[in-house]
Amino acid sequence: MNQVTSMEYNDIVKKASPNSKSYKNIPFAFLIGGAICVVGQLLMEIYKYLGASKDITSTLASISLVLMSAILTGINVYDDIARIAGAGTLVPITGFANAVVSPALEFKSEGYILGLGAKLFVIAGPVIVYGTLASVLYGVIVFLFKL
Repeated sequence: MNQVTSMEYNDIVKKASPNSKSYKNIPFAFLIGGAICVVGQLLMEIYKYLGASKDITSTLASISLVLMSAILTGINVYDDIARIAGAGTLVPITGFANAVVSPALEFKSEGYILGLGAKLFVIAGPVIVYGTLASVLYGVIVFLFKL
């Protein structure tokens, strides 16, 4: 068997990887990522205007951004935005919603329960487990320091 050296492998990767156009990608990431944040802030202001408390306002804005991201992913618009914005669409909450919905849509043909429903947790499952364990650990540390 002919083994590839690490230098040969690096050459193969370099040839196969497209060059990034930073002069174009960075401004688009900044503008579209900023626009997503502006939408989130506008949602917070709307909910505040409608009489929601500050805590509830943040929660409602987050839920709205996740819902919009999931819907845009479902109708294949979010991927088009991501193609232009690159890292700008990785604003955590919208990027997470996209990462959860995308794999599920690929398996829709396997049915709504075993395909779509099961694949929703491919990304969300580890994040939920990690978040739960981290919060328990944090709670134990806070409890021990308050003794």
